[in-house]
Parts: sequence; C-alpha cells; structure tokens
Amino acid sequence: MATESETVAEARRQMEICNACRYCEGYCAVFPAMTMRRAFTEGDLTHLANLCHGCKGCYHACQYAPPHPFGINIPVTFAELRNETYAQHAWPAPMGALFARNGTVVSLLAALGVALVLVLTVALQDPAVLWSAQRGAGAFFRVIPHWLMISLGVLTFGYALFAMAMGARSYWRATGSPAGAFAPAPTAEAAVDIVTMRNLGGGGHGCNDLDEGFSMRRRWLHQALFGGFMLCFAATCTGTIYHYVFGWKSPHAFFSLPVQFGTWGGVLMMIGAAGLAHVKIITDPVPVARKLAGGEFAMLALLFLIAATGLLLLAVRHTGAMGVMLAIHLGLVFAFFVVMPYSKMVHGVYRGLALLRNAKEKRGAAPAASAA
Repeated sequence: MATESETVAEARRQMEICNACRYCEGYCAVFPAMTMRRAFTEGDLTHLANLCHGCKGCYHACQYAPPHPFGINIPVTFAELRNETYAQHAWPAPMGALFARNGTVVSLLAALGVALVLVLTVALQDPAVLWSAQRGAGAFFRVIPHWLMISLGVLTFGYALFAMAMGARSYWRATGSPAGAFAPAPTAEAAVDIVTMRNLGGGGHGCNDLDEGFSMRRRWLHQALFGGFMLCFAATCTGTIYHYVFGWKSPHAFFSLPVQFGTWGGVLMMIGAAGLAHVKIITDPVPVARKLAGGEFAMLALLFLIAATGLLLLAVRHTGAMGVMLAIHLGLVFAFFVVMPYSKMVHGVYRGLALLRNAKEKRGAAPAASAA
C-alpha cells in the first residue's frame, strides 16, 4: 500500500476537528458531505477536496483558523490535496510530475506550440503568400494547409480528451463512487450545479473572494470564462458544419454564426481570465495555496492570449499580418490542448464527478467504501 502523503494526513486531521465542531455545516456542499462520515479514508478526502470550490467562507468564520494552535485552513489544505489528486490520476502516470512545475510547463508548451506552427508554416508556405493579404473563401488554408491545421487540431485535442477520460476513470475508482450515481436525478442535479456554478455562491450569499466580506465576483468571472470558452467551442463546431456540410470555407462574414460566437466568446474569455487573475492578486493571501499560484496564473494567461489573438486575427484577417497571427493563435490553441490534462483545467472534470457523487449521496445512499 502506498504511503499516505502529509497533505492527506493534514486534511484528515482538519476534517476530524471540523466534524466535531460543525459550525460551518451550512456554508457549502463540503460540510454536509463531511457529516455523512465518521472516519475519512483517502478516497473520502479526495472527494471532499474536489467538492470544495474555494469560497473561503469556512476560513473566515473558523474560530480555530490561524493563529489558533489548531491551524485550521481548509481552503489551502484542500487546494494542495486537489493538486496531488491531479498528479495522482494523470495519464500516462509519469506525466503527473508536470503538476509540480505547472507554471513553467504551461509557459514552455505555449511557446513551443507557437514556434512549431510558425516553423511548419514557413517551411511549407511560399513567403510571398505568407506575408501578403489573403481574401475570400479559403484564405486561411492558403496560408496554413487545411490538412496540417486539421491534423494538429485532431491529434492535440484528441489526446487531451483521452488523457482526461483516463484520469476521470482513475479518480472515479479511487474515490469509491457509489453505484447508480449516473441515474437521471443525480446526473441532472450535478449538471445544473456545473452550468450555474451554484457552489461558487457559497451558501447563497456569495464567497469571501477578497476578505471576510461576501461577493459574487468570482462566480461571475468564472461564468464569463466558462461561457466564453463554450461560445468559442460553438464557433469551432459551427465552422466545421459550414465547411463540411455546406462547403462554406473560412474566413466567414462578420455576422455569420462562427464569427459571432467566436467574437463574443473571446471577449468573455478575456474578461473572465483577466478578472480572475486580478482577484488572485488582491485577495487575502492566508487562505490561498501560494505554491500553486504559478500554474494558475500561467493557465489564465494562456486562456487570455488565446482569446486576444483570436480577436486580433479577426481584425487583421484581410491584411498581410493575417498569416503570422493565424500561426500564433493556432499554436496557442494546440499548446492549450496538450497541457489541459496536466493543468488546473482538469479540476472541471474531477469537480463534476464530485458533484455527481454528492448528488447521489444526498438522496439517502450511504457513502461508498472508498479506496484508502
């Protein structure tokens, strides 16, 4: 049996104190789930850590928070445990080590992605085409061949989806998630929680985003980032339908569905990413796992740059700058796909599964025996 980490032991110590106190029972989804347990296996703690949305309400209300000798700081402990969870369930297993230097990895892969697409574009394309204005249907593919664009996209995105699916499978087994969790009622509840991000509202009055005051700021910014991301995904999907079903090749007219989805999606992504970075900078640093900040800032910067270069590409698509901007934008996108399974982006997968398990448990099922 693997040796238990210090973070797991510390999470158990704090949960045992919290389970005896129960002052924060109504604060968020974590504490009602905690009260269903008398003991905490590693699987239980992993589940609770991923159920936590980092609202920090428990820290600001806790009579045992630092400088009390008990030193209860659930937001930091659970954030560190989540990061261990991501590394533990990463696929393939050796890639879990990337979480230790997440900020450096994200930055390096972003740079390499841009460099790769630029080098391939220059190598395969006549410079006269690359640096000249391209107009009309198929202009993008005159700069970067269609087969290259599609091949890189399918390979990187396909790899990301498979790696995250394998990680989700490992997580689901490790937490001993209950049978029947995928029944319609708990699935629907979890889906609503994911889409509305209800748990980022604390107990309904908001989270302690900056200090002990309540705010919905972080929830709104997360919704902007998530909504923008989904609009950009919708732009890709509609663009694919335009290309393969109707034979309409990009770039499309400004008021077409792909361009409108992508434009507003990019704006929302920039607002969400910049806003969340600002919140991280000005928030109370004590209930924050600072050693994880580098990776979080790097991922927010990457999302911001993807959105910004997409909007810049829209602005210069009929000029000689289009070719280079297209290569930079695609390089960032492909780098994002590769790094997704080894960055905080996987929190959406594990948190979604934690919400699903919680929805099932609230319906009267005793918590399953979790893997130690």
